[in-house]
Amino acid sequence: MKVLEMISLIAGKYFAVWVICTAIIAYLVPEPFLNFSGYITILLGFVMFGMGLTLKAVDFKIVLTNPFPVIIGVCAQFIIMPLTAFAIAYIMNLPAELAAGLVLLGSVPGGTASNVMVYLAKGNLPLSIAMTSLSTLLAPLATPFILLLLAGQWMPVDPMSMFMSIIQVIIIPIVLGIVIRKFMPKVVEKSITVIPLISVLAIIIIVSVVVAGNVDNIASAGFLIFSAVVLHNTFGLLLGYIAAFMLRLDESNRRAISIEVGMQNSGLGVALATAHFGPLAALPSVVAAVWHNISGPILATYWSKKPADFKHPLNASLQNDEGKSPIA
Repeated sequence: MKVLEMISLIAGKYFAVWVICTAIIAYLVPEPFLNFSGYITILLGFVMFGMGLTLKAVDFKIVLTNPFPVIIGVCAQFIIMPLTAFAIAYIMNLPAELAAGLVLLGSVPGGTASNVMVYLAKGNLPLSIAMTSLSTLLAPLATPFILLLLAGQWMPVDPMSMFMSIIQVIIIPIVLGIVIRKFMPKVVEKSITVIPLISVLAIIIIVSVVVAGNVDNIASAGFLIFSAVVLHNTFGLLLGYIAAFMLRLDESNRRAISIEVGMQNSGLGVALATAHFGPLAALPSVVAAVWHNISGPILATYWSKKPADFKHPLNASLQNDEGKSPIA
């Protein structure tokens, strides 16, 4: 178990490196990875099941005790990121599938890797966890509605089918994880440190499958996709911070909302794009899986050197759990 814990720690710490290396291999030698194309949904389900195993009642405490920043953050996430994606797709005149895929990326909830980044950035960690959890629970309603509203001009959107997909891929695995943690806490505690390894492997396989299936598209439009994702992420981080600043939230809340708004659940984006739009539409989320885990640590390192004025009593109790959060 100690060996697995060490491997899990290394896998999480160098997640972006593993994703980049695997993506390059999948691009150069795509055939072996295509065999996993039918398992994307199942793999993402494992990631979200791991998220459910790490959730506790205390993670939602801030929603009841101090709901304002949580509501502001979640609203900012589901408003800023989809509209920014729509604007970038329109201005850059992206092809239909890429445009829909970018809007989809902007419409999914926050990823759990953002919790780690917020902790490193000395942000409000309980707020970050609450935002990730709440936005994920709202995704079955919010994501299909936003896509129908913004992406329908590029690709046909079936909101009910997408609603069912998110329930099956996200909500059911998370609820199952929460239930198992509730009734088998000792078993979960013994195995919890291995969850990041499983999550990293699942995301790596998902990324490699999409890359392998889009070799020609990446060769012709790789720079265009990368530019769109970088712009989207940058504006998300910046506008999330500005929104929190304009509403006079303190520095730690600004940092948390900035990172939560800017970092998306790229794994969900890949799964939904592949199932409902096509493999090309999944590429923005694939690029985001790599880029978010580069820009996030850079911003977190910068902020970690600057003091924040917030000290929450839950930070100490939640600190240990953050290293266990699955990456998405």
